[in-house]
Amino acid sequence: MPATSQTLTAERILEATEEVLRRHGPAKATMVDVARALGVSHGSVYRHFRTKAALREAVTKRWLDRTSEALAGIVAEERDPEDRLRDWLRALFDAKRRKAGDDPELFATYMVLTGESGEAVPDHIADLTAQLTRIIEAGAEAGVFVTADPARTARGVFQASGRFHDPCYAPEWAQPGIEEDFEAVVDLLVRGLRR
Repeated sequence: MPATSQTLTAERILEATEEVLRRHGPAKATMVDVARALGVSHGSVYRHFRTKAALREAVTKRWLDRTSEALAGIVAEERDPEDRLRDWLRALFDAKRRKAGDDPELFATYMVLTGESGEAVPDHIADLTAQLTRIIEAGAEAGVFVTADPARTARGVFQASGRFHDPCYAPEWAQPGIEEDFEAVVDLLVRGLRR
């Protein structure tokens, strides 16, 4: 529906940008293409996003935030920290694998965009490690995990499980044995954290 019959919002622009990126790829997608998809002038898009780089950063952040938001529910649950840690790592792996497998063209586009990203990727990683920190802190408070520094431990868990969430490993996520490898790494991490 053209923007002339709806209020043009940043969210609508981001939705349209995602579709334009899917169709044209990051090398060919332009602000004019986004404006055309919305039925507005490109000046209207520039009023919300001053530059193409700002728009690309915002769409990358939106994409990454979807994963963070899905995982936040696990962090907030009041249940066994070990189960929450296992479920959080599983949910992260599943979310990244779905993104890579369900829409490979858009995933490839986002790989390009995350490479260009200014703050979106570091902010995403900081958010994910902060979520892990909260789970590990809960485990330490409950006497389930041993750690003197939950934030440092969370960074270690995040790095040690990287094969199952870092997009550079996406080609491996469909290979036979990946589930067994994931379970083995998670078991090792949990055993290392237990009192």
